[in-house]
Amino acid sequence: MTGLYVLQVGSVVSYLVAVLVPALDVVIPVLPSETVVIALGVGTAGSADPRIGLPVALAAFGAFLGDNAAYLLGKRFGPMVDRRLFAGPRGAARRAWAERSLDRFGARIIIGCRFVPGGRTAVTVTCGLVGFPRRRFTGATACAGVVWASYAFFLGRLGGKAFEHQAWIGLLLALGVAATVSVLIEAARRAWRWHTGRRHRTPAAGGPPAAVGYGKTVGHSL
Repeated sequence: MTGLYVLQVGSVVSYLVAVLVPALDVVIPVLPSETVVIALGVGTAGSADPRIGLPVALAAFGAFLGDNAAYLLGKRFGPMVDRRLFAGPRGAARRAWAERSLDRFGARIIIGCRFVPGGRTAVTVTCGLVGFPRRRFTGATACAGVVWASYAFFLGRLGGKAFEHQAWIGLLLALGVAATVSVLIEAARRAWRWHTGRRHRTPAAGGPPAAVGYGKTVGHSL
């Protein structure tokens, strides 16, 4: 496992990377949190150490911290964050998608957005901007962190097991599978948006979308 040995079970580097990168990538999207967690899975693929669950727990905790930091940014610095994050037509479209998704799916989209490219930041910040209930947001992000960290880590372990003596091939395989899953989810999302747009198009559809009124009406529950 040359080059990945520092990510083995018991390595302090593994623990630091597992919590810090998922915590920070929601506000610094260039950080490759999923790649890091997959690499942790590959690096520990040959180990039966009972501490194997610790990197998963730390990655889930890091993701939880990042999601809640994004929520607080949206809630406390709403106008400034809105101008910087959702500037321009593409930014406005991302926020509109996040609001529609929260209105339609409630807390479930907070879990699902972990697997939508660019969806995590848009949804978590928008939750703060529109005043999504904090208790439900906290529960949803805890669940999302566990689901995402387990998926990425064990995907990496499967790749590492398949190529136990060629760890880099295992890593590339796992990353390829993760990228394919993300592309399929994004394609399905776009197809669904196109389909529902055609079904519900009305003469008044050109008007602005209604705001998500979480101050008065709570969206769907989990």
